[in-house]
Amino acid sequence: MDSEYSEDETFEELNFSIVSPHKGTYERCIFKNCNFGNADLSEINFTECSFHTCDLSMATILKTAFRKAEFLDCKLLGLRFDLCDDFLLSFIFTNCDLSYASFNGLKIKKVNLKDCILHEVDFSNANLSEGICMNCDFERAVFEQTNLEMMDMSTSFNFVIDPEINKIKGAMFSIHHLSGLLKKYDIEIL
Repeated sequence: MDSEYSEDETFEELNFSIVSPHKGTYERCIFKNCNFGNADLSEINFTECSFHTCDLSMATILKTAFRKAEFLDCKLLGLRFDLCDDFLLSFIFTNCDLSYASFNGLKIKKVNLKDCILHEVDFSNANLSEGICMNCDFERAVFEQTNLEMMDMSTSFNFVIDPEINKIKGAMFSIHHLSGLLKKYDIEIL
């Protein structure tokens, strides 16, 4: 299949779960109210693209490039970001549901997450240093050998992070959610 190139285009209300988008590069494109659920997005390059109110749940993103990708009000359930092309990988997520996704082993310094649901997301071996997580719900998210140095999690909640197996130097947490850092000690915080 020939590779296609799309630049500065807007795609609205398309159902890519039936027919996947063309392989190729999408640069500065906007996707609005599109359904990518279970679509094959393998080896597609999304550079400076925005996704608004889209459903990408369970899409295949093998060697997919997300460079300066922005997701607003999107469902991204079960996505395997760890299978993406990691060259210049960068995201902004606002009001998204990323539950059951995997960022295992990725270097996504300065990731920006705002008002997101991240239930059971796997951040093992990931580098999230210098990131910002504003008002995010990390219920049952996995942090093992994760670099969270200088990360701002001061307004996030429901996380359990073991400081002995994760790097947290310079990270910011709210005093109201410190129990997530002390959970393994089985102590009562009043």
